[in-house]
Formats: sequence, structure tokens, C-alpha cells
Amino acid sequence: MTAHVPAIDFEALTERDIAKAIDHSLLRPELDDAFVEDGCRLAAEYDVASVCVRPADVARARAILEGTDVAVGTTIGFPHGNHRTETKVFEAHRALAEGATELDMVIQIGALKSGRDADVQADIEAIVEVAHASGAIVKVIFENAYLTDDEKIRACHLSEAAGADFVKTSTGFAPGGATHDDLRLMRANTSPHIGVKAAGGVRTLDALLEVMALGTTRIGATATKAIIDDFRARKAGGTPVSAGAGAATTADGGY
Repeated sequence: MTAHVPAIDFEALTERDIAKAIDHSLLRPELDDAFVEDGCRLAAEYDVASVCVRPADVARARAILEGTDVAVGTTIGFPHGNHRTETKVFEAHRALAEGATELDMVIQIGALKSGRDADVQADIEAIVEVAHASGAIVKVIFENAYLTDDEKIRACHLSEAAGADFVKTSTGFAPGGATHDDLRLMRANTSPHIGVKAAGGVRTLDALLEVMALGTTRIGATATKAIIDDFRARKAGGTPVSAGAGAATTADGGY
């Protein structure tokens, strides 16, 4: 049974609060240039926190979003995480040079599961060093569907020790995405200055409100327009919000 989710004060929320909690995801492998470009324009129209695009799309996204308040993010070591650290560092340098300011990196999942915590921390530290030198931030993806609770807790501690800015549940491409239990666990095992990002399955306004109430500070979403349009409609009509959709536990291909 899902534990009770604390209420969030909907009336106190602004559209900016909702929009700036969203990283608009454009990661599915089959997306063509037009879809990515339209997605970047949608992100600018709704003034979300960032777009999260594939590495090959960073320069295109930066050109479209220049002059807006929407950051360009991309992925490092995605989606399996078990790239060599040198490869991840190269990816990070290239992404930053092309205009990314947020890097969502996947941990070395196999190393974590093997108990090689020092290797996991060193891998994260290498990306954090590159990113922070350029004023960029790093979100560390755990891929919780493959981890035990103990491994998730260790990943939280290693990410924080390595200087990461966020911990993140999932890539959106594994068998499961963000769950309330995982978000509670991650929030409880990181300091308040570390952000928590839910990725995989947060597709409605109610689901977003629920994870925000658990201490989540960002979500990865493909349903950005529907979420913000719903918020606008409810605010305009004064409709009370009852959160009920929850965070899904199955992936839909990149959030």
C-alpha cells in the first residue's frame, strides 16, 4: 500500500513554481530534428527549468533557447552508465562547449552493485569537476529499478560526497521509473542543498504535486504542455486539487 502523501498548498503555487520544476525531456532515440526543435520552442513558451536533449542536439537547442530563461541540459554516460570515466569526461567537455549548463550523468551501475564505492564516487567527481569549472550543474542518475534500497542510499551518499547538485531516480528507459518510496528515501539520505529529481512516469499535474510534496525539486517530463495547461485551467476556475495520479512505476521511453 502506498503511504500517505503530504498535501501541498496549491493556492500558494504560481505557474513559475510548476514550470521551473520541469526539465522537458527530448531523449527518445527516434526523435527527428523537427520534433526536437519544436520541443525546445515549447520549453521556451512555457518557461520551464530546462530541456534535456541528446548530446547530438545540444548545439541546436542552445541556438533556439539563446536569450531565454530555459537551460540546456544533456546526458552523460546515458543510459547504461558503465562507460569509462574518460569517455564521460569527454562527453561533458563537448556538451559544455556546445552550450549545455546541466549534465544528467548515469552512475557506474555495475560498480555500485559490486561494492566498488570508491570507483563510483571518483566517476561522479570527474564530471562534477568539469561541470563546476564551467558553472554547470550535475544530476546523478541512479537507475533505481536495478538497485536495492541499500544501494540507493549508498548512491545518495557517494553523490553528495562527490559534490553533485542533484540525485535523480531514473533514465526513463529502465523497467521502472520514479516511485514515492524511492523519492522519500533519496530525500531522507541527502542534505537539503542537494536537489532530488524524479524521472520516469510523472505525467500529470497531480503526479507532479505529489512528488513536490515529497521534497522533489525537479521532474523529467514529456507531458509538459498538459501539466502546465492543467495548472492554468485549475487556477482560472478555482478548482480544488486532489492529487491522485501518483508517480508511475513503468518507463515510457525517456520520462
